[in-house]
Amino acid sequence: MDTHPAAALFPLLEGAALDALAADIQAHGLRVPIVIHPDGTLLDGRNRLRACEAVGVTPARETWTGELGSEVDYVISLNLARRHLDESQRAMVAARLATLPDGGAIYAKSGAQICAPSQPEAAARLQVSRRSVQYARLVLDSGTPELIAAVDQGLVTVSHAVKVAKTPKATQRRVVTKVRAGTPAAQAMREERAAEMREAVSLPDAKYRVLYADPPWSYHDKADTGAVQAGGAEQHYPSMTLDALCALDIQSISADDAVLFLWVTSPLLGDCWPVLAAWGFTYKASFVWDKVKHNMGHYNSVRHEFLLICTRGSCTPDVGDLFDSVQSIERTTHSTKPDEFRTIIDTLYPHGKRIELFARRNAEGWDAYGNDRAVTT
Repeated sequence: MDTHPAAALFPLLEGAALDALAADIQAHGLRVPIVIHPDGTLLDGRNRLRACEAVGVTPARETWTGELGSEVDYVISLNLARRHLDESQRAMVAARLATLPDGGAIYAKSGAQICAPSQPEAAARLQVSRRSVQYARLVLDSGTPELIAAVDQGLVTVSHAVKVAKTPKATQRRVVTKVRAGTPAAQAMREERAAEMREAVSLPDAKYRVLYADPPWSYHDKADTGAVQAGGAEQHYPSMTLDALCALDIQSISADDAVLFLWVTSPLLGDCWPVLAAWGFTYKASFVWDKVKHNMGHYNSVRHEFLLICTRGSCTPDVGDLFDSVQSIERTTHSTKPDEFRTIIDTLYPHGKRIELFARRNAEGWDAYGNDRAVTT
């Protein structure tokens, strides 16, 4: 039996939920008949019909007698009252509802048509935010069938799914597989992005005297809760665990006498020491970047970041210029470091081959090693 387009707005039951419905019908019979539209399509009862077929029960039927054109309102009112759908699931329904007429008339058998509501109207009808509906539309447009089904079934929120939908199809499928195995969606996404980062590019075959690094540190509060705070690092780039950072063979690209300038935030200051040890460097001094503007924090309003100066062998500055250890430079976009610090490094160490680790752009005179590239200038 064909399904009426209005009925297809809502996700089907799967797995244990469908099995439970089938078991109840087998034990007590079908208590609510399936509803047939005058054009012969199934308007309400897709899950009841499937459950009946699974246990060999012939379903009772009744014909819908409502006004043509009100099918969507009928289906929405029934399902919102009957099913406990979360906001993400309702957002997916609203996103589908806002694009119902794709391809022309949707009631070809009855000859009736209905104009799709706008996204704000669909959001209001399904009692969700417009942003959630926009996220759902992106998931429907770019997500794999597996990802879409995971949101429809309440396994992944649209706010997480919209990030997953931006990744390659194979990555989307791996994330969903992990979610179905019990891994929280945010954690599954972090694991996939960290794996991509580790495999993206090999370290260069060269020795560097000057190294400059802004590692994608992982914040423990996000890893523990599975949540991503607004404005947090995970919103902007894939982070790496402490073990993954330590595993990078930075010693293999460091000259016997070398200097490392390492960025670290105040909350993660303690995490940098095992990384320095694994990379073969010893802490010597630091710069403090006063960002002028305040940031969020748990114990205080953090407006500074550290640039540690660390050495391997003997590598004091080539010149005698001394820069103020506190540099007050107003911050701009997330994680973007002021060019003034690279100027300081170039002034103190004008000689020797140099590389920026985890680079996000090219800089004249520097090689770059980053998440998606390994380039030389």
